[in-house]
Amino acid sequence: MTIKDWNAEDRPREKLLQRGPAALTDAELLAIFLRTGTPGKSAVDLARDLLEQFGSLKALLNADHQQFCQGNGLGDAKYAQLQAVLEMARRHFKEILQRGNALSSPDITRAYLSARLRSYNYEVFACLFLDNQNRVIQLEELFRGTLNSANVYPREVVKQALHHNAAAVIFAHNHPSGINEPSQADKYITEKLQQALALLDIRVLDHFIIGDGQPYSFAENGLL
Repeated sequence: MTIKDWNAEDRPREKLLQRGPAALTDAELLAIFLRTGTPGKSAVDLARDLLEQFGSLKALLNADHQQFCQGNGLGDAKYAQLQAVLEMARRHFKEILQRGNALSSPDITRAYLSARLRSYNYEVFACLFLDNQNRVIQLEELFRGTLNSANVYPREVVKQALHHNAAAVIFAHNHPSGINEPSQADKYITEKLQQALALLDIRVLDHFIIGDGQPYSFAENGLL
């Protein structure tokens, strides 16, 4: 039985149009992206097989070119299509942030930082530089590390903040392990950065840790 033979309310595309994308499973969302299945398999069946093969939707989306193309029914065209979709999402969030206030759009800020940092398999420390209206000036990935850590130098952060004439900053870094709880080192470097920037009247508004699930906020957990 093909998807066309299913009841209309069970077809992924119709279900999305009627109930919104949040109502769909990972396999159903992936099936819409795939559009077609393979001989003997519907797009949903193929999507389920791929999720099992890669282990999760996140792993599939983060796969490099070679890994992605090893998936059944996937190839260069699908990889290019997926990368275009992911980049459009990143630019969409960035454009919204640049038009508004980073503090008044916390969900967009989280989504943008997650889209930028979640796919790395090593630690990346980034800084969102803001003007005195908390509007985004620039996001810069300042330091890159190993699977476990990134060396963060307060002097370089201060230098870039002055270069952008920033009035405030939001820090973010990813945990490739997926665990989004702060380590003692995370707390220590955040305090050091806050002290260094305070000398220049540059505010540290938050520090997000990007892992699996919702990013961890230092500000919301009373650490800033």
